[in-house]
Amino acid sequence: MNKKVFLGAAFLVLGTSLTFGQEEQNEETVNELEEVVISDSKFGLKREQSGKVITKITQKELERSQGQSVATVLNRVAGIEINGNTSAPGQSLGYFIRGGRNRQVVIRVDGITVSDPSTITGEFDLRLLSVNQIKQIEILKGASSTLYGSGASTAVVNITTKSESKEAISANFQSSIGTNQSQEDQDYDVNEFVNLASVNGTLGKVSYLASFSNQFSDGLSAAERLPEDTSVVPFEDDAYSKFNVNAKVGYELNDRINIQLFGNLDQYKNEFDAGAGADAINDAFSRQLRAGASIEFEYTNGSVFFTNSYSLLDREFLSNTFASKNESRFYSYDVYNKYNFNDTFYTVLGVNGSNNDYDGFSAPSRNDELVRTIDDVVADFDIIDPYANVVYVSDFGLNVNLGARLNIHSAYGTHLVYSVNPSYTYKLDDTRSVKALASYSTAYITPSLFQLFSPNFGNSDLEPEENTTVEAGLEYLGGRKFRASVVYFTRFEENFVDFVDTGGFVFQYQNIGDDFTTSGVEFEVNSRLLEDKLSLTGNFTYTDVDEELSQIRIPEIKVNASVGYQINEKVFSSLSYQFNDDREDSFFNTTTFASEARTLDSYGILDFYLSYKLMQNFMVYGALNNVTNEDYQEIFGFSTRGRNLRLGFNLNF
Repeated sequence: MNKKVFLGAAFLVLGTSLTFGQEEQNEETVNELEEVVISDSKFGLKREQSGKVITKITQKELERSQGQSVATVLNRVAGIEINGNTSAPGQSLGYFIRGGRNRQVVIRVDGITVSDPSTITGEFDLRLLSVNQIKQIEILKGASSTLYGSGASTAVVNITTKSESKEAISANFQSSIGTNQSQEDQDYDVNEFVNLASVNGTLGKVSYLASFSNQFSDGLSAAERLPEDTSVVPFEDDAYSKFNVNAKVGYELNDRINIQLFGNLDQYKNEFDAGAGADAINDAFSRQLRAGASIEFEYTNGSVFFTNSYSLLDREFLSNTFASKNESRFYSYDVYNKYNFNDTFYTVLGVNGSNNDYDGFSAPSRNDELVRTIDDVVADFDIIDPYANVVYVSDFGLNVNLGARLNIHSAYGTHLVYSVNPSYTYKLDDTRSVKALASYSTAYITPSLFQLFSPNFGNSDLEPEENTTVEAGLEYLGGRKFRASVVYFTRFEENFVDFVDTGGFVFQYQNIGDDFTTSGVEFEVNSRLLEDKLSLTGNFTYTDVDEELSQIRIPEIKVNASVGYQINEKVFSSLSYQFNDDREDSFFNTTTFASEARTLDSYGILDFYLSYKLMQNFMVYGALNNVTNEDYQEIFGFSTRGRNLRLGFNLNF
């Protein structure tokens, strides 16, 4: 067995054996609050009542990820591969969840879907977000279009930003410095800075929050030299800078009505290279200005919820050989009624909709005048989706989640999706239970504005991609101390949209006739031992991707494992390991002017974290990433980070 696989498996075995050993020795009857999940029903249900295995990244986990990216945090979840997260900061990201691609994932922030209509597939750019402004993340995997609409075919990532304190005024300050170096460059120069300042509180019926964060990184080139390149001229470092401004104001009109206004400005600039092994002086810019409101009206056994947001997004790419600029607008709303029939039937009836449009400009170089290539008068569509969801929770263990949604699209008409998700929970005693689950869910992915209306490549006759996912699994719940789950899934893809050569090197987006199948197994284990001082977590993912889609950097086997220990009241330490199997990749060879296949070797990364609480409200920490200085590639011809050190503090008052 590969020693890297063995090390990851050893972490998992250690966690499982220690947990069962602890359970045999201690028969605790401590009453703890039940863990609640929301994503699969929009209700706060106990985990044992949910028909899905939902992964939650808690506030405590996020605090221990201070200075890392959202992509890096998500990359530790079973079934998720966020490609590019350990490359140079600013590297474009690939969201490969359960063998899918970017367009098959829905990102939601504070209950509303976010998107960028100007990207080729309409996906939201996770690089715009900052970990230190997030309270928790809940990941729902599988086809979920019935509740969350277009794109929710492999996963929904529900991000909740930090909320206000109940005190009149509270503040939080975070800062860290670190290195940003490759495996070859181990000089430990300080090249990365991450900071946050936040003020929040509650004054009577009014709550407020204002936060500012920023990041700057330098010292690492995006591209790395290919083996056949014998030049001795060093590649230029590519800088990355980002800032985030977030504001919320809430007003509790009375016991039943709550209103919240929010706004944020997220912006980054980064330098990037020309391609695999090709150094260049290129510049990119991306900005999101987003504002919205939510209103919740509670009544006996139910509530009506309305939320909406309007985003202005700008993106620019500038080089000596091309230039482009995109200006897009995305409006999204969701209004729904939730009603609870005596804790037996939970119903949701709602309407979800959006408007997307954008303008595109291009030029031969950064010094030439930009010319409009896509007009928002043409590149515009609306979506209106009525939907319904019903959850039945019995007193004998049977739970059923049913849903349906009708997608009404201004460009291609209507499309119906539905889901059936039964589960059965068998209670072993007051704290332990075993849950069996199954689901059959359909989903769809609407063609993007670029795919529909691009003057050179667009095709207004495109139909939505269709996905069907079948799941079956088991989950063991040992109170709040232990959880283990295993899930098998199979996903069928139809109407796949691809970039097709129609003859004579004339390309167009088209629905291709071939169907694709992706299947896999996900195993997760989480445990807390020794009076919660020892935490053991791990996951194993096996993904079998159709050969036609194999060259998309998806590992067949991926393992994550972590051991954390609260040494005393002030000191916490953890050791984490991640293994990625061999992956297939391809790149465009600028010498032969052809696409060439490459196999990326497997790799394992070991990280160490240590924190010390100097005072009740003041904590300092250190993190050593890639402890063994593993030399590896996420993307052929592009750099990855070697051993790097980060030091920081967190101050609350």
